[in-house]
Amino acid sequence: MQLAIEDAVDVVCDTPDIAEAKAGDLAGIRVYKFRFKRQQYLIAYRPAAQELMVEVLVIDFYQVGTHENFYETLKRYLRKEIDRGEKP
Repeated sequence: MQLAIEDAVDVVCDTPDIAEAKAGDLAGIRVYKFRFKRQQYLIAYRPAAQELMVEVLVIDFYQVGTHENFYETLKRYLRKEIDRGEKP
């Protein structure tokens, strides 16, 4: 499983706009879907380009899991992050 996640992360890092952009409560979050042993998994992340002397791409990865309760769990996590005063 770990190698499948690493492969998916490599895909996201190579092409950050490959995944579906979410709206509403999850605006700014993208979700990339991949399969492992006939099960679909999702990775939630937020790409953020930062301007320095050279362009640097920063990707915050939030969650990996199956579709069941994925979005509800992600929303709860992001709300807690906001409540703590951290950048969602």
